Amino acid sequence: MRGVGKVFEDIDAKLTDWMAGQRLFFVGSAPAEGGHVNVSPKGPIESLRVIDDRTVAYVDLVGSGIETVAHAGQNGRICIMLCAFDGPPRILRIHGEATVHRPGGDRYQELMAGFDLVAVPAAEWVARSIVEVSVQRVADSCGYDVPLMSYDGVRPQRMAWIEKKLAKSGDAVFADYVAQKNAESIDGLPGMPP
Repeated sequence: MRGVGKVFEDIDAKLTDWMAGQRLFFVGSAPAEGGHVNVSPKGPIESLRVIDDRTVAYVDLVGSGIETVAHAGQNGRICIMLCAFDGPPRILRIHGEATVHRPGGDRYQELMAGFDLVAVPAAEWVARSIVEVSVQRVADSCGYDVPLMSYDGVRPQRMAWIEKKLAKSGDAVFADYVAQKNAESIDGLPGMPP
């Protein structure tokens, strides 16, 4: 059995392999003062990538909120958490400073080239940014209270929503969606400008 958690110097190959074996990850962020703390589930796991031992990035897909991007723009603080729902118990937290890269930028293109876009369905239409994290702290904990859960598959609703939007209005519909729904956070912080 695992005991008390461990702080790691960096993200090594063993941690990278463990991360790739999980089904999803969570992202936590908060505004500088007051406001709402946000925690978002993210997936598929292939949308998270270890760039090097002190840098991770994830493809930020179109969604209903823009909290993490808004918080990153204001203060950069972020925590990425993964936990084992099967196999040995474990929770891994990666604390760092986030930078948001928008489509069309050089760094966005460079980072996107490293993702397996077959494993991140429709990313070419629904990736609104890539969040790059400069890692400041990596630590695990026991995860004894995380329940054992089985994986039954991917929910079909996201792809159905994407296909319906594409059929109705073409790929520009996602830029319009982001402009309407993701311009600012729930606390009024700037999100994704049109």
